[in-house]
Amino acid sequence: MMNQEILDDAVQNYINLNLIGDVNKIALSKSPFKNISAAEVANQISAKKKAEKKLPTWFSTAKIYYPSTLSIEQTSSEVTAKYKSKLAKGDTLIDLTGGFGIDAYYFSKTVPKVTHCEINQDLSAIGKHNAECLVVKNINFQAVNGLEYLENNQLTYDTIYIDPARRAEKGKVFLLKDCTPDVISNFDKIISRSERLIIKTAPLLDISAGLSELKWVSEIHILSVKNECKELVWVIDKNFKGSTKIIAVTLNEIEKEFSFLLNDINTNAVYADEITLNTYIYEPDAALLKSGAFNLIGVKYDLKKLHQQTQLYVSQKIEQTFPGRIFKIKSIIKGNELKKQKELSGNVIVRNYPAKAEELVKKFKIKSEKDAFLIFTKNLQNELIIISAEIVQYY
Repeated sequence: MMNQEILDDAVQNYINLNLIGDVNKIALSKSPFKNISAAEVANQISAKKKAEKKLPTWFSTAKIYYPSTLSIEQTSSEVTAKYKSKLAKGDTLIDLTGGFGIDAYYFSKTVPKVTHCEINQDLSAIGKHNAECLVVKNINFQAVNGLEYLENNQLTYDTIYIDPARRAEKGKVFLLKDCTPDVISNFDKIISRSERLIIKTAPLLDISAGLSELKWVSEIHILSVKNECKELVWVIDKNFKGSTKIIAVTLNEIEKEFSFLLNDINTNAVYADEITLNTYIYEPDAALLKSGAFNLIGVKYDLKKLHQQTQLYVSQKIEQTFPGRIFKIKSIIKGNELKKQKELSGNVIVRNYPAKAEELVKKFKIKSEKDAFLIFTKNLQNELIIISAEIVQYY
């Protein structure tokens, strides 16, 4: 149950004062409040700490009530929720798996009427309370199973949103049928109530498998933050015909996008016959790599691929719209000359090289250096090489 006592000013002050405290110690100590357990206080502190960077709007708003830390970990970040809000269409949207309410909050900024369904009554109540704190008035909170709610009324929606979670007994999930709610079994039922369905999945989900499980997929958005793939977002438009559009997006200080039609993915790569000093090495962001369009990346940005099995590219110029890191080559060391090198320094990157980064650092006593990098890889001739480079563009 949502403990209203936690919203008392004295308790809120205590939580804010202990954000840098030892949460485990607080949990094991006697609670300073009569009707609140130490575990409850500790959870509020821990969850709020996790929200500081992921959910800054919630963190900075007074009287926000936090669910379990697991709910905070599983919820969308503000940056991804804000992006997804642009994908909704029409005047009505229903979120069938509302959770903590981050996605519903951002959808409410672009859609006049939003319905938030959450089977966990406590989490639904928390979402409703927090919406009031955030002065959001166009979200209708329903403490119900989202699919059952659809079945029990005849309402239609311009957009339906669902975020299926992996089943508890499953490990890493690569298929939608291994998630709950089961979108695949209920697909026809869901899509009959809307023209657009948006499905959020974990980034591990296999894109090819998802496309074989689903139909009418018009777009797949691959969302990355600081070179970490966060979400796959599947946009399904009823009766869509044509090639699915893949959009790889980096949501950093500057948003960048790499997009293509799935029909165009099979193209020939251009390879770098040689690598010269003072040219540039391009390392694609995780979102681009997830797209699988390894050859197309080079074609689009006029880059030459380093090796058939290496997703690194070279160019004589800097293309700042490229979603990923760019390095300037300072020197090239042949693999058989590495032992002769003394006082190596730089951050180690390993791509298609028969050793792990930590092993190389230890073996060759490589010292860390902020903007310097050592890229262990292979050239087109299949020779082991080490490229010493300085970074000129971060993600």
